Amino acid sequence: MVLNIMLVFVCGLAKYSPTPKVTAAYAAFIMAGFGLYHMVGKGEFSAILTMAAVTQCLATSLLAMQVVSTGSADGISARALILDAVTFACRLSSTTWLNGYLPSDVTGDWVYQLLEISALALTLWLLHHVLVNKRQTYNAEEDSLPIGGMILGCLVLAILFHADLDNSPVFDTLWIMATYVSAVQVLPQLWLISKNGGRVPALTSHYIAAMAVSRFMSGLFMFHAKDDITSAPWIKGYNHAPYAILGAHAAHLLLLADFAYYYIKGMSKNGFSCSSLPTISV
Repeated sequence: MVLNIMLVFVCGLAKYSPTPKVTAAYAAFIMAGFGLYHMVGKGEFSAILTMAAVTQCLATSLLAMQVVSTGSADGISARALILDAVTFACRLSSTTWLNGYLPSDVTGDWVYQLLEISALALTLWLLHHVLVNKRQTYNAEEDSLPIGGMILGCLVLAILFHADLDNSPVFDTLWIMATYVSAVQVLPQLWLISKNGGRVPALTSHYIAAMAVSRFMSGLFMFHAKDDITSAPWIKGYNHAPYAILGAHAAHLLLLADFAYYYIKGMSKNGFSCSSLPTISV
């Protein structure tokens, strides 16, 4: 599965000849993914979770490339980046010192955490540029979807439906809160796209798509590990935790269904190097 996903990127790059910087970014992350999966993870299925972390690093890097290459924060949602930062911080609060939600192969010892720390650092860098350095180009008025209620709602759901793989109610709650926040993270970006008339810069669209691929791979890992995910059940004999985790992954992909249609349509028509996608109905 990991091989197939990476081959899609390779074929896309060969067909559409994107800019050298974009080509280099994809090539670097594809090579890193292959190396980690085969040489470090020894081809074990659990390494797909680390591949999900590689892909989310690629997504954030593409967004950083957009800011650097254009000198503008136009089309980037700071609120989506804040949700990204919350996701990484909550997840790292568990995975940096507890073993409950890590790949069982060697990549879970330090590679997975390093990738998430890198993604968090890039996200904070992006937030600084969007809100401070490039604030004059930031679409502040259009980026108006409230996120406080989302974060609070995710926290409440996490308290109610967390698993117990860390054997710590606090850190189990923080980990699944990250899962819920990541499920709704795309909403502010889609809201901003709709406020901008449905047009989105190409690298922003690749960022959204790469994050979706990351969530898909993470969901595959969780589905494979569902029998090992346990919880203190609310209803005797019913283990709610696997369904709570898989449901969050499914919700993220469903939220992107409309975007995915227009993304694929735009890619087939304009290629990887297109400046923007067609109008998107969100």
